[in-house]
Amino acid sequence: MKSVFKLILNTIPRPLLIRLSYVARPIIAFSLKGTNFTDPIDGKSFKSMLPYGYEKQRNNVLSPSTLSLERHRLLWIYLNEQTDFFTAKKKVLHFAPEQAFYKLFRKQKNLDYTTTDLFSPLADVKADICNLPFEDNQYDVILCNHVLEHIPDDTKAMQELYRVLKTGGMAILQIPQDLKRETTFTDDTITDQKERAKIFGQYDHVRIYGRDYFDKLRSIGFTVIEEDYTNKIAPELVEKYCLAKGEIIPVCFK
Repeated sequence: MKSVFKLILNTIPRPLLIRLSYVARPIIAFSLKGTNFTDPIDGKSFKSMLPYGYEKQRNNVLSPSTLSLERHRLLWIYLNEQTDFFTAKKKVLHFAPEQAFYKLFRKQKNLDYTTTDLFSPLADVKADICNLPFEDNQYDVILCNHVLEHIPDDTKAMQELYRVLKTGGMAILQIPQDLKRETTFTDDTITDQKERAKIFGQYDHVRIYGRDYFDKLRSIGFTVIEEDYTNKIAPELVEKYCLAKGEIIPVCFK
């Protein structure tokens, strides 16, 4: 069963996967009902999570109900426990909206919620992150997760994120990151898709961020908290929620 799920999740184009998942999710979730693991986003429990990955598969990471990955569940817990995201009036801009969050955030009456992306069928506004059609100092919260590693000019993208964020506002800018690397690695001479997937994790990633990612955000003007939130959660819950121990949430303020 898991090999079939892997084939489906890793080969179907994402827009089609989004549409198909609305039908498939309830069936898959029902078949995996159990008590070993829990998705904190919807509270449902399973005997196992699903595998997920491109070049390198990770087992027991994809929620059968919300299709959340480790980073989504960690962010959900952080927003719930450490912010007023779900209670205070917020104007929110969400880049490349994750399906795990989209409907739930849209239903939040306290949020003035706008989604944006060049290609996503869930985007309210089709826009280039390097040239945003939004006014300065417009948003209280910006969510831009696992986007910047796809952007050739990530400096310009960061500048645009900083520009449209309100003074005092918060931006969550998660990226795939190798914390063992001191500096970010990129190599535009590697053009073969299989080779790029092997080196960068996905064929459409243009860099591997190192620990210097946080300082680059600071150079743009952000105040950055390197939030290691899994170390503030009980170890048994880290396992129960299938989180990635040691994953850092880049919490940025203007």
